[in-house]
Amino acid sequence: MPTSLEGQVVIITGASSGIGRAAAVAFAREGAKVVLSARQADEGENVAREIRASGGVALFVRTDVSRREEVKALIERTVSTYGRLDCAVNNAAALWNEQRRTAEFSEEDFDREVNGNLKSVWLCLRGELEQMRSQERPGGAIVNVSSVSGLGAAPGAAFYSMAKAGILVLTKTAAMEYAAEGIRVNALVAGAFDTSMLNKSWEQAAGGDVERRKAMEQQFLSVLPLRRIGRPEEAAEAAVWLCSEASSYMTGNSMIVDGGWTAWFR
Repeated sequence: MPTSLEGQVVIITGASSGIGRAAAVAFAREGAKVVLSARQADEGENVAREIRASGGVALFVRTDVSRREEVKALIERTVSTYGRLDCAVNNAAALWNEQRRTAEFSEEDFDREVNGNLKSVWLCLRGELEQMRSQERPGGAIVNVSSVSGLGAAPGAAFYSMAKAGILVLTKTAAMEYAAEGIRVNALVAGAFDTSMLNKSWEQAAGGDVERRKAMEQQFLSVLPLRRIGRPEEAAEAAVWLCSEASSYMTGNSMIVDGGWTAWFR
């Protein structure tokens, strides 16, 4: 079945860079009307301009998705501009804390991580579900972007791992609750992709030591079956497929896109 999303309206969060940026470009290529959101206004506007220059339809709305009122404004702006909401890719995420052992984190660290990487997804999901079920011709498809860190332990990043695991449970529960109303909800479980977030993670782990970082990268590549870091565009294509009619019988799924990294234990 085709992956064309001609005329569909999609919200993509964290769309100023990385997987979010690649997803915005991919959805526009498939004919979707793309509403990009991110905290970085200049970068987000640049992506929207690039899409429009290529003949696509794109609107940027600056949004901090950890804030309820800003998420509400994002969805309202989308509907007032394009009339409805058909798809959403809840991709926004960040490394909110430095790496450390579990007992070394503070309560503030916990709140920061939950607000930035889990509550934010729930706020978006809640607003999207409400819009999709209440609009004329109800229904839609939602993709929540998680991480392989949510599949098991992530030493040094307990709260990040916790948040990403929470996204998987949130996705499965919503999928079961809203399937009868024509809304599909799936998770994209991302492995290592060439993004600023991955680079920041390695910088932290290496403590700024260039040679140590190179050694870490080589060691990591040696355990990846495909022996390379993923391109953001490869994750974006999975998100497009999950929102298209090609995946019409799929909901509540956690699609792992990681170059085979976690195949040995799943």
